Amino acid sequence: MLVSFGCMKKLMVQTSSRTEMVDITSQVKAYVREEGVTNGFVFVHVPHTTAGVTINEGADPTVQQDIINCLNNLIPKQKEYQHSEGNSDAHIKASLMGSQLSLIVKDQELLLGTWQHIFFFEGDGPRTRYCYISHISK
Repeated sequence: MLVSFGCMKKLMVQTSSRTEMVDITSQVKAYVREEGVTNGFVFVHVPHTTAGVTINEGADPTVQQDIINCLNNLIPKQKEYQHSEGNSDAHIKASLMGSQLSLIVKDQELLLGTWQHIFFFEGDGPRTRYCYISHISK
């Protein structure tokens, strides 16, 4: 089987608060269309240690707020952390979110569930961030 490695795009994500979830689903879908990915995999990678990427419900924005509230309650900003930069909580939250996703593409469509959206997680904003989108197709 011949597998080609597709091009890579750098997506800029501007965040506006310390902790937030930014829906990047439309940008990833646009990448699939623009690159002509018919069948294969799309990868989203976040090269930051205080940010991440995840899939969750996108129809009701209170879900994202519940996730943020829960993370903030579990991992408070102010605690006796060893790391001296004041953003240890963001490092821990980003590790829980993860730094990359692998998504299946079939017939030029991302195979996401009805309510699933792709979210960039910001843990130490506001900042200008980036994520990389690439693909493998057959």
